[in-house]
Amino acid sequence: MDLQQRINAFVKLGDFLEQFSTPNAQKTENIPNNDLFYDGFLHQLKLSEEQNGWFTKENISYAINGWRKQLTYNNLIEWTSKYQFNIIKPKTIAIIMAGNIPLVGFHDFLSVLICGHDVLVKLSSNDKHILPFLAKYLEAVEPGFKDKIKFTKEKLEGFDAVIATGSNNTARYFEYYFKDKPSIIRKNRNSVAVLTGQETEEQLKNLSNDIFRYYGLGCRNVSKLFVPKDYDFDRFFNAMYHWHPIINETKYANNYDYNKAVYLMSEFDILENGFMMLKEDQSFASPIATVFYEAYSNVESLKTFLNEHEDHIQCIVSEGLFENEVAFGQTQLPNLWDYADGVDTISFSLKIC
Repeated sequence: MDLQQRINAFVKLGDFLEQFSTPNAQKTENIPNNDLFYDGFLHQLKLSEEQNGWFTKENISYAINGWRKQLTYNNLIEWTSKYQFNIIKPKTIAIIMAGNIPLVGFHDFLSVLICGHDVLVKLSSNDKHILPFLAKYLEAVEPGFKDKIKFTKEKLEGFDAVIATGSNNTARYFEYYFKDKPSIIRKNRNSVAVLTGQETEEQLKNLSNDIFRYYGLGCRNVSKLFVPKDYDFDRFFNAMYHWHPIINETKYANNYDYNKAVYLMSEFDILENGFMMLKEDQSFASPIATVFYEAYSNVESLKTFLNEHEDHIQCIVSEGLFENEVAFGQTQLPNLWDYADGVDTISFSLKIC
């Protein structure tokens, strides 16, 4: 199986996923093996929603839609064209996946397989239904993937390298346990937005998607704002308002009520609008239903500060201020070449030979 065959298989997977890219799935014609897999995948999506209260139908379909947009022939060709795929003997790369948002480990899965390696996946218990089914679909449309994809619930064994994603605490365990293997170990990161006060209503409304999508559980979610001194938050809150139905979600509402009670009992000053809270805080990671903020005096000093803390930051949302900034509303729509933590998983995988 050569690179072109692998690309073609993932293009077919993207076509299959397009049927499920909205909350109301629609079966289409001429999808390979659709009669075998369509109803089964619907069942797996239902199981995911039932098993994990954060995985709503809307959030699952949003994640699927993001991937079906990336799994096109042109995107895959553009992504892979800058690498030399000269692997003679495939290795086995283990992936320990997080489960904070749907299909959060798919990019690692795709990267390893597109290189021609075998993959050994240890799933999070929070996201265990969708990917194994998609792996079966890949094997059906490209039999060359058979015996190259394995999932395990047991201790990882028989692998040559590892990609592991977890918290700062689990990262210490990963670093010790995998110290003798080539590895990518990912820790906690959060995303920030730098506002100037000149943002348009549309930009601020787009920012609300960066904040609330997936309930703020992803590392690409904006959890902190940097604003000019004396920033007027009225326009910000107005732009957030179209997300107010989120407070009707039980798990989110419980977190909102709990965190608000903690802040009030601790006599912290907060700004809130009935479904989100703003708290002035130096931390990057904020609790669910809360966004932290800090005021800055000048942009150049802020750039220096953020550069010094780049290990804590996944994305910076702004307009014309930073070299690698992300546009408002785009944090949850990364391209194939937008690597987590800035670590190129293709280059890493190609060196394991």
